[in-house]
Amino acid sequence: MKKNKKNFLLGTGIALGSIAAISSISYLITKKMVTIALDRQVPDANPAAMKLLTGDANIEEKLNFLTENSKALEDKGLEVVEITAQDGTVLVGHLYKNKKAKRTIIAMHGWRSSWARDFCLVYEFLFESDCNVLFVEQRGQGDSGGDYMGFGLMERYDCLDWINWVNSTDMKKLPVYLMGISMGATTVLMTTGFDLPQNVKGVIADCGFTSPNDIWRHIAQNMKLLYTSFMGEIASAICRRKINVAPDGYSTVTALENSQVPVLFIHGTEDKFVPIEMTYENYKACVAPKSLFIVPGAEHGTSYFVAKDEYENQLKQFWSKWD
Repeated sequence: MKKNKKNFLLGTGIALGSIAAISSISYLITKKMVTIALDRQVPDANPAAMKLLTGDANIEEKLNFLTENSKALEDKGLEVVEITAQDGTVLVGHLYKNKKAKRTIIAMHGWRSSWARDFCLVYEFLFESDCNVLFVEQRGQGDSGGDYMGFGLMERYDCLDWINWVNSTDMKKLPVYLMGISMGATTVLMTTGFDLPQNVKGVIADCGFTSPNDIWRHIAQNMKLLYTSFMGEIASAICRRKINVAPDGYSTVTALENSQVPVLFIHGTEDKFVPIEMTYENYKACVAPKSLFIVPGAEHGTSYFVAKDEYENQLKQFWSKWD
């Protein structure tokens, strides 16, 4: 009897020790993931880590290509503008004023990217299409203030502030379109949940995800991690502490279920970073007028590169319909 009791206590101790170890490992892994996701300052990830994080075997070559091509846009000498966000954060934008402007585009870049890199391929088309373009530097990145990124949860308020700024200038009589890539697409889609000014005529969302919670779960799968409910609770607590909102505190789906702003959804079929199913989910949820442009063979954020002429035609048709 005593021997059985001893074995039971020993087994229980081992089990509790194992649970404690697993919990500790889960906490450390989740904390690292959320830090990489939200914090402005994190160690640079090596190419192997980036491939694992994004699920994209060609990510290094792609980023190098975009970085090389971004210099032409950076060298355009665009007007630098600043606003103060609702929470006091100073935000920076780069404004191209078109003498023949028919509309204004507010362009939001993606996660750990830049305004010049994400729009370095499409900007010439936008300029030639009689658009003013305000390239925004998202909070927690580039020259904008803020210690953290918000995966759209905070940036949607920033986007609203930029709309209000545009409408405080001589551009206020023109149609306004919100355009975003990746996290920028999530930002502009979440912004549709607000009661927007009447001159906001549409949204162009290229490969956006549905919520931070959803994309973090997908990234964990890319990294071959089992994303448990316990890890989700840890991520939620850390996220709330850093940006005062949980990663499932809002979503593009919630916004689109209550929006009346027309949306052009764009996504590539070979996107490993943001699965195309998220755009399908967004499209299904959208109660406003909507269009869907799927690009066969395009990886994350490369739809314009893969199908340039079709992409441009989609934008022209969208503007023609809603200007």
